[in-house]
Amino acid sequence: MSQSALAEGLNVTFQQVQKYEKGTNRVGASRLQRVADCLGVPVSYFFDTAETEGLALSDETIVAKNDLVHFLASEEGAELNRSFAKIKDARTRQKILELVKSLTFTSKSD
Repeated sequence: MSQSALAEGLNVTFQQVQKYEKGTNRVGASRLQRVADCLGVPVSYFFDTAETEGLALSDETIVAKNDLVHFLASEEGAELNRSFAKIKDARTRQKILELVKSLTFTSKSD
């Protein structure tokens, strides 16, 4: 598929597609889902998996990966991902991660 055809399918310019290919611009989760749809491949196509390294994935691992992909493709997941990526300070990101983890443990016990 040409860059122009993909750009048309994504409703962006072909220059934007070039920036994605070169790694100049990041591809958000929802945009990655649209790229996969345009190319007729699953989103997992773009990620290395343990299977490609000769290791079998458990059903639990596959379900977890699918859940993550679905979450990142949602508006809420994409927004959280974009916002988190904008935080430059590693310690701040770590503190936010600890907070979110503590909230999940709290909600499980309720």
